[in-house]
Amino acid sequence: MSRRLRLLIAAIGIAALAWLLFAALERALSLAQRFMSLPTGFRWLIGGVLALLVVLGGVAAVWLLRPRRARAPIVAPDRATLESRIAALRESDTNVEELRNELGELDRRRASASLFLAVFGEISTGKSTLIAALVPGSAPASDVRGGTTREVAHYEGDTPAGERWIIADVPGSAEADGEHHERLARDEALRAHAVLYVCAGDLTRSQADELRWLGDFGKPLLLVVNKADQWTDAERGQLVARLRERSEGIPDAIVTVSAGGEERFTRLLADGSREEVRRTRRADLGTLTDALRRLLAPGASALEAQRENAVLAGLHERTSDIEATWRATEAERIVRRYARRAIVGAMAAVAPGTDLVIQGALAVGLVRALATLYGVSVNEVEIEALLRQARLTLRTGTSVVLAVAGNGLKAFPGLGTLGGGVLHAFAYALVFDSLGRALAASLAERQALDQADAGARMRELLADAGTSRLRRLAELTGDALRDR
Repeated sequence: MSRRLRLLIAAIGIAALAWLLFAALERALSLAQRFMSLPTGFRWLIGGVLALLVVLGGVAAVWLLRPRRARAPIVAPDRATLESRIAALRESDTNVEELRNELGELDRRRASASLFLAVFGEISTGKSTLIAALVPGSAPASDVRGGTTREVAHYEGDTPAGERWIIADVPGSAEADGEHHERLARDEALRAHAVLYVCAGDLTRSQADELRWLGDFGKPLLLVVNKADQWTDAERGQLVARLRERSEGIPDAIVTVSAGGEERFTRLLADGSREEVRRTRRADLGTLTDALRRLLAPGASALEAQRENAVLAGLHERTSDIEATWRATEAERIVRRYARRAIVGAMAAVAPGTDLVIQGALAVGLVRALATLYGVSVNEVEIEALLRQARLTLRTGTSVVLAVAGNGLKAFPGLGTLGGGVLHAFAYALVFDSLGRALAASLAERQALDQADAGARMRELLADAGTSRLRRLAELTGDALRDR
């Protein structure tokens, strides 16, 4: 673009801006004149509304620009409560050895009075090399696959303040087959007094999520940017500013380092041949040593409360997962037991379709058993309201229930030829299976007896004509009738 053309465009732009400013000023003066010509009462009313809008805008601006609050750390349940839950699972023949071992490891580390530091991050960010620089003489294991650490390894050394510490080298996250390894890494991070989160550039979405997960436990945390020698000083400054914004104030500090290690590359020679080169890069830990000294200054005993809270919080999550699995299995057993009883009771019913919910203790017993399993307190009024809704659903959908039951019998040779009594028995099995599964799912999710939610789930299940489910109910019906 020529200089004259650039000047012309600039002049046009300035003229347009000036015109807009004059037009805005003229409009403002016109509005002011019209405002002053209004009656006094209207002027006060409009002025008050404008003042209110200005105040609300200021409040909104302050709220949007206010500094972020520090994330409150997760508060774990007390140890006695966790131990009682683990004991209850053990009495139900559930394998809880990992949970008990975790409590034992918590006590062992407390008794050792050592500082534990975990180096955490994605694969190939240089975690093992950084540990080698922090603990001279350590020899991290090598692996040609993505990531060099496959299990947790511990290295003993001295902190920058001269105390004894144990550094954990954990498997990297984001491995192709790394679900087990990621679990090991996260557990070890919870066991440590402090964590170094290592990255090799700007944070990806998964790395930002991991950093937030670590921050939720409130323990000392440093964000370490490795391989910093590949950027200029200006680029490093921009990167740190970007990381400070994305990390949302979670880490106690952000430092850049060059962990060193060995690098390999191919060099093209003057004669056109290629040469494989291996060379050692010099380690430069920069301000990491000082940051670690400040981070670990309180010592192991002062940091123990945060470490114990993190371990117990992690145990709480794992225990809850095991409890949910156990309850789901137990709920399946309860529903199957009551469906079997309903099949037997159905053979004494008058005719299929007259009332597909058995009156009395059977339906009430199913609701009570599931509510007790999920720790939900229910009374007679709530149970009756739920069963009343179930009866209404069944009366309006009896034809659908019987149609699904008939299709189920056709898919199971031998039962379809036994007559209407078998159809009625199978319909009862379908009803109790639907009611039980719907109620179990609702109780698990809402931790309360939600009649509307359970009813909606029941309607969906009653209309579910899935082959595998109908075959399972047909087998249950056949077994119950043969035993009878």
